[in-house]
Amino acid sequence: MSRVAKKRKVDKSRQERHYFDSYTDVTIHEEMIADQVRTNTYRTAILKNSDSIRGKTVLDVGAGTGVLSMFCVQAGARKVFAVEACSIAEQAAKIVRHNNMEDRIEVIRGTVETVELPEQVDVIVSEWMGYALLHESMLNSVVYARDKWLRPGGVILPSRAELYIAPINDPVLEDRLHFWRTVKEQYGVDMSCMCDFARKCLMNADITVTTVTLEDVLSHPARFAELDLHSVTAEQLGSLKGPFRCEAFGSAAVNAFCVYFTVTFPCPDKPLVLSTSPFKQETHWKQAVLYLDGPVGVEQDTPVCGEVSMFPSEESARHVCIRLDYTIGEHKRQSKSFTIPDWSREAQP
Repeated sequence: MSRVAKKRKVDKSRQERHYFDSYTDVTIHEEMIADQVRTNTYRTAILKNSDSIRGKTVLDVGAGTGVLSMFCVQAGARKVFAVEACSIAEQAAKIVRHNNMEDRIEVIRGTVETVELPEQVDVIVSEWMGYALLHESMLNSVVYARDKWLRPGGVILPSRAELYIAPINDPVLEDRLHFWRTVKEQYGVDMSCMCDFARKCLMNADITVTTVTLEDVLSHPARFAELDLHSVTAEQLGSLKGPFRCEAFGSAAVNAFCVYFTVTFPCPDKPLVLSTSPFKQETHWKQAVLYLDGPVGVEQDTPVCGEVSMFPSEESARHVCIRLDYTIGEHKRQSKSFTIPDWSREAQP
């Protein structure tokens, strides 16, 4: 028993190292800052909250290159503690000095769970969201920071998150499955018997991160979960679930569901929403696609309902698993569980 427990501890340490190491490369930071929807929304939200930030102290959880910290200085922050666990913190400190903000921004290397701040803060800002909202997200760290460092009545940016689901038809998948029926016409060899094998390979249990076009969405999306960052607990994040119900737009074949999220920033005039919806401008988060085992036909107003459960993988607490229980029309209720492939396993010696 002790050997198993020790192995789990070592594995968790390795997984955490791989997670933070992934943020040491320039590519991921380039992708995030180049995402204009993401970066402009954060900058606008921070500047719109200047009345709450001016002259106040701010904690930037997972600061990365420090761009959000510098937005807070632009909004008038007296002091920003930019906490970053990986070595990109060295570049953040360089950028801060390059922008002559070293008297207002203190870059602190370490996890928010282990560092010590000299004072409580008035505002917490963090870009913590991952694929499907919770995959490799830092939300648990934000919750920890909120409970330890945020003054009563303090501001959290963003302050709310919502999760949505919708049935879709992925035409690229259909084309790939149909490909095996075209081989005979092109080469004189009948490979149509490959269709079932191809379906099993493609319609697997992986959470696929890809772009869903609005033409592929077969109903109005349904919200199945909402998180209030002022009150959500780490325990609640360990098992997040909610029901959904929607109705099909017309005749089509449902071969997958897509999951996406929004986060909301409180602003004096009206809330500002950052959306990863397929109906909005594309972001680097794209959408999370869950392929069914086979297509199911729907007609106008066919009900599609069920429940979505999200929870951490047993192998890695940062990796999200999704269980989908669904009923389409008069068909029998089905269940399928999904995970994002664990890249850290491949990196292990």
